[in-house]
Amino acid sequence: MARKKQYNEEEVIEKATALFWRNGYEATTVRMLEKEMGINQFSIYSSFGNKQGVFLESINAYKKRIRSITDKLSKSNNGKEGIKQYFYDFLEFAKEDDKNRGCLVTNTVNEIKEDGDPVIMEQLMDFANDIKQLFVDNLLQEKGNTVEEAARQSNYLMNSLLGLSVSSKVFDQSQLNDTIEFTFLNI
Repeated sequence: MARKKQYNEEEVIEKATALFWRNGYEATTVRMLEKEMGINQFSIYSSFGNKQGVFLESINAYKKRIRSITDKLSKSNNGKEGIKQYFYDFLEFAKEDDKNRGCLVTNTVNEIKEDGDPVIMEQLMDFANDIKQLFVDNLLQEKGNTVEEAARQSNYLMNSLLGLSVSSKVFDQSQLNDTIEFTFLNI
């Protein structure tokens, strides 16, 4: 008979997500996960398979958490203004104790080597493509915008968002606001 888990999977994954967000995927060890999650290595392997499994669950938890702002964008009827608001909302979302952490997905993409785990890269790309599609949908609300033009603009906005995520870790709010405002002058 299988033993009953002595922990809440959702809670331990939230702790693992925070650890990956702080340290990155590659720098995080199973030992670090044990300590942060408060469960032993056997429980990690039993429940999640390995570090990759914990990370994939962390990405799922991150997606649930970020829905607070992606849902707002998906319901927006304000075209590019809705996307601009998403950029501002993202900056607030990515803060912890008034410190900017950037985006878990962007941070991971920046740290994973070229020959990194293809399963993880696929998940990260799926996440990015979902955000990009929200941008396209909102850009198509702009009068006269074609699908082709919206796709090109969404490429630009994705690059801008990735840059904003990285720069949010070093620039002050005024500089970040300038970045957002100037980004949308070009759309």
